[in-house]
Amino acid sequence: MKAASKAPDEAGPATALRPRRRPGLQIAAGLIGLLFLFPIGYLAWSALSLGGDFLAILPSARTLRPLRNSLLIASAAAVSCAILGTTLAWLVARTDLPGLRFWRVVLPLPLVIPSFVGATALLSAFGRGGLIPFLPRIEGFWGAFLVLTLLSYPYVYLPVLSRLSTTSPSLEEAARLLGNRPLRIAARVVLPHIRDTVAAGTMLVFLYGLSDFGAVALMRFDTITRAIFSARLFDRSASLTLGLVLAVLALTVAAVERGVTPRREVGTIMRKPQVQYRLGRARIPGLILMAGVIGQALAAPLVVFFLWIARGSTTIGVGYSGIGDGLGFLVRPSMNSAAAAIAAGVAAAAITLPVAYAATRRRSWMSSAAAASVTSVFALPGLVVALAMVFWAIHAPGPLVAVYQSFPLLILVYVLHFGVQSMRSTQAAIADIPRHYDDAARTLGARALRRFIAIDLPLLAPGLAAGGGLVLLSTLKELPATLLLAPIGFETLATRIWNAAEDGFFAEVGIASLVLILLSGVLTWVLILRRELRG
Repeated sequence: MKAASKAPDEAGPATALRPRRRPGLQIAAGLIGLLFLFPIGYLAWSALSLGGDFLAILPSARTLRPLRNSLLIASAAAVSCAILGTTLAWLVARTDLPGLRFWRVVLPLPLVIPSFVGATALLSAFGRGGLIPFLPRIEGFWGAFLVLTLLSYPYVYLPVLSRLSTTSPSLEEAARLLGNRPLRIAARVVLPHIRDTVAAGTMLVFLYGLSDFGAVALMRFDTITRAIFSARLFDRSASLTLGLVLAVLALTVAAVERGVTPRREVGTIMRKPQVQYRLGRARIPGLILMAGVIGQALAAPLVVFFLWIARGSTTIGVGYSGIGDGLGFLVRPSMNSAAAAIAAGVAAAAITLPVAYAATRRRSWMSSAAAASVTSVFALPGLVVALAMVFWAIHAPGPLVAVYQSFPLLILVYVLHFGVQSMRSTQAAIADIPRHYDDAARTLGARALRRFIAIDLPLLAPGLAAGGGLVLLSTLKELPATLLLAPIGFETLATRIWNAAEDGFFAEVGIASLVLILLSGVLTWVLILRRELRG
């Protein structure tokens, strides 16, 4: 009998354990990647149809200077968040710092504060009439850098915290027995095992820095998103061209990051109790760092919000004018925000899972291209993504036009814009699953779907939860897509805050922002952290 017709138990080890090529997974990943290319397709189609002179627009000063500033602010914020998020995650996951349960709940919360609200709170805290009037206002690059760092470090913190709960403790235990100090162990042992997760979160911060508009606009720092928004009415061709520049830049970053990231074949995921270090005298610096971060990122905005509420509003007819008024007007926006955020988090985890699995376990040109397309959308401003889906919904054939301003289309836009957050966290979790689990199940005759459900999916749960949590928190504060695509009468806390801020009703901005932070804390606890904290 020929070798090709051998029974599985007669084949050699390499033949028996070699994973089969499954075109179905690649095709699914490719189709999902095409879906994520819709916003870029809209930009290309619209720019070409308007006859924009790309050669004249691209090298001009109005393009190069904002592009340079965008790269500068995104890079600076990414580096600072990588250091800060990783340090905070290690302190929470690996040390005996007092109040760990409290820190786990509050550290992700700054992510839910909209950048325009955080920037407004920072501007209100300093200068004449602020909480600290003797200090000048922080504006320009440093103001935008501070806001983006304080509100974006959870992009690194959450995935790294999830990863630290699944690394192998054996090397750390050996290093500790050899007398190494905690900081040396963290630098020499832990960091090499989590660097891909740190890199994934850092890239999210970089892309978010490219796409942010609220913080840089209020801080008067000229970036490419400000140029897009400034030109969207009077020079649409330039606006669309700049949007294409962002998309191409994001695709380039994703391709480069994909190319330099080594392919990992063997996972290291573990469910054993993790090593805990006694900080000793380092407890005080650790607590100072935690308190300083939360104080600036969360407590300071909260104080500003309470100050706005205490000052109240004397405007007749506003929904909220200060302490003593009821909060019934925020019940429906809160329920809408929670429903949309949960739906987006679950949908993003499910939709991006095939791309993450294919790009990690079955790497090919199709899976790599799909992962790059998922990544690129995050660098686009939310307004551009929403406008793209409006365009495609209006031009959809037949009954599909009815999806315009529907709840499913709104959720789809959230998934397109924030899907990379879930995909990157899932990729890191998949890379950590030991391949010998799958090999053992294959030799026992288990099919691919059964192996995935019985082995991979339970081990992926922390990574899926962390990625879905990032999407959830980002969805809670999303504004442009909600304003453009929400069904009639569908109001969220973010749109309520925006409308109140535009009208100058800062008491209402304060109370709605407090409710938004409270809602995000409850959802983070119930859906992400509760099971982990029980351990």
